[in-house]
Amino acid sequence: MLNFSIGFIVSFCITMLVVRYAHLHSHLSGDADLSGAQKFHTKPVPRIGGSGIAVALILNGIALWIASAYQFPEYAMLIGASLPAFLGGFIEDLTKRVSARDRLVLTIIAALLAVWLLNARIAQVDIPGFGSLAVPYYGSILLTALAVAGLANAINIIDGFNGLAAIVATMMFLSLALVAFHVGDVFVLSCALVMAGAILGFFLWNFPGGHIFLGDGGAYLIGFMLGELAVLLTMRHTEVSAWYPVLMFIYPIFETLFSIYRKQFLRGISPGIPDGIHLHMLIYKRLMRWVVGSQEERHRLRRNSFTSPYLWLLSLLAVLPATLFWNRNGWLIAFVVVFVSTYVWLYWSIVRFRVPRWMIVKKKHHD
Repeated sequence: MLNFSIGFIVSFCITMLVVRYAHLHSHLSGDADLSGAQKFHTKPVPRIGGSGIAVALILNGIALWIASAYQFPEYAMLIGASLPAFLGGFIEDLTKRVSARDRLVLTIIAALLAVWLLNARIAQVDIPGFGSLAVPYYGSILLTALAVAGLANAINIIDGFNGLAAIVATMMFLSLALVAFHVGDVFVLSCALVMAGAILGFFLWNFPGGHIFLGDGGAYLIGFMLGELAVLLTMRHTEVSAWYPVLMFIYPIFETLFSIYRKQFLRGISPGIPDGIHLHMLIYKRLMRWVVGSQEERHRLRRNSFTSPYLWLLSLLAVLPATLFWNRNGWLIAFVVVFVSTYVWLYWSIVRFRVPRWMIVKKKHHD
């Protein structure tokens, strides 16, 4: 638990300082766009929450070095490989000049660095009816780079409301830690715990008050670390099903794929154009009927914070069975189908105003 504690304490303190002295850097770090399709805050907010998580990772590495821990060289290489992914997003948070394509390319470079330094690659896939199939070496490198970069981008996409991406990612890291414990992988276990602690240290400042946002730097760093730890776990331990990370990550993955389908094929627009009809945004607009239309900061903040628990529960429908059945292909595949069906049903129910009434948080007249 030392890794978890270091991550939590360092991230909490760094994030506190960022929030406390926001007036000194808000001209660079503040998200002042209050009118975009995906903007639900009422005043400029620092969007460099990833800085606390990054510092926590670095200081945990220093602690490993001081203790002469055998995991230190591998840990240092993983953190070094993550830098292009983090810095691409962090520079975007400060300058607003790094395009989504450039951030994706930088995350691909980060994944390739991890292949070079750690040989972290997807070496096999499990195909129903065919069993486990080995992936050719160069094909595995390409598949790994695209998968890790895609996951990082998917985490960034779901980072839409206070606490949403933070708790979803924390559940995933804790799942990785538990499975790593089962198979005796101390490195993945310690990395997953320090990430979970660091994210929770940020979370306390992000939810419910929204004093700071994760930002692209934080989202891409979290997505990269999730992807790499999952790759290392499944590569090193063949008893861990390749469907385990698929089910665990299915919420951000399917959110991204469904968004591409919805934009490209249903609306005829570029998948890269932001819109306001992701699932989490529909929940905010149509299920959070609490003081609908009010522009008061306290009302919009309450609606923002009430939205995230819906998606925490939705993600738990995937993370929990993935954790329980990490070595059972049949169960994992079955729960992937269950999750996708549940997501599509919920999305179309909300779009058509047919969502169950018990899910709706109604307007309060007395406030």
